[in-house]
Amino acid sequence: MRALVTGGAGYIGSTVSNLLLDKGHQVTIIDNLSTGVKKNIPRKAIFYKMDISDKKKLEKIFLKKNFDVVFHFAAFINNEESIKFPKRYYKNNYLKGKIFFESCIKNNLNKFIYSSTAAVYGNKNKKVNEKDSLLPMSPYPKSKLKLENFLKIKKKKISCIILRYFNVAGADKKLRCGFNIKQGYNLILNLCISSIKKKIFIINGDNYKTKDGSTVRDYIHVEDLAEIHLLAANSIIKDRIFKIFNCGYGYGFSVKEILKRFNLISKNKIEYKIGKRRKSDIIISISNPNKLIKFLRWRPKYNNLAHVLKSSLNWYKKSVKKNK
Repeated sequence: MRALVTGGAGYIGSTVSNLLLDKGHQVTIIDNLSTGVKKNIPRKAIFYKMDISDKKKLEKIFLKKNFDVVFHFAAFINNEESIKFPKRYYKNNYLKGKIFFESCIKNNLNKFIYSSTAAVYGNKNKKVNEKDSLLPMSPYPKSKLKLENFLKIKKKKISCIILRYFNVAGADKKLRCGFNIKQGYNLILNLCISSIKKKIFIINGDNYKTKDGSTVRDYIHVEDLAEIHLLAANSIIKDRIFKIFNCGYGYGFSVKEILKRFNLISKNKIEYKIGKRRKSDIIISISNPNKLIKFLRWRPKYNNLAHVLKSSLNWYKKSVKKNK
């Protein structure tokens, strides 16, 4: 497989790139390093530092290389930031993404794996499936959904799988890459920071209508998510399809539960206090992954919260040592 990966210097993009290379595939990465980290880029990958909307540079790449599939990760993903800068998210995530896909289609590259978000569903008091109503609550998921809709318009010309991520955490077993603070808020990363730097952890509200008052999320290990991408790519290379899948395990943990479990694996016990609610926070977000499991025959390998937390902490410890 010859893969073109946008945002390959980011958390998920670099993890998928490493998996592809481990499996013997060829990887070319495009990233402008605005939120990605160059150290995350695998040595065996071909790398172009550029913006995905640079048509001239894209044309040159398409003339040089033939690709079987595109993995599109390049995006801003900070929910709170998107509320402050909605135009920035519209431009970067939607307009630039649209230009990129149009350039691909123009050059007969029409097999896409698109990285979307479960935040397009908004608040739901149940496990969500792909047919549920969509109600994005902030500019970030709105920009993701808008590009989803663009791809739907093009569905007669393309083969595409849209993956709606729930909460991604953990690091690859070799600790080659992990979540970077530049990319936005991540609960488990913030717990790692609080543990290592002995900072008080802030829980954003504990008066929600949940079992313990804190918000609930479905966490998926990044290596399981990377495996989903590989299965999805194999599927669209073989057949002309257009599918949307939820990417999660199908069960949720509250912020307080995560904190309690984290303290069991960390030497430094984390103290916390209750802060204000955040406007964009979804109360409960849990996937129904049955469609994904049935179609791609995916079976999770790392759906153990302790493993998710340990690999996250190990990655953060390693990254702190590197930066000393």
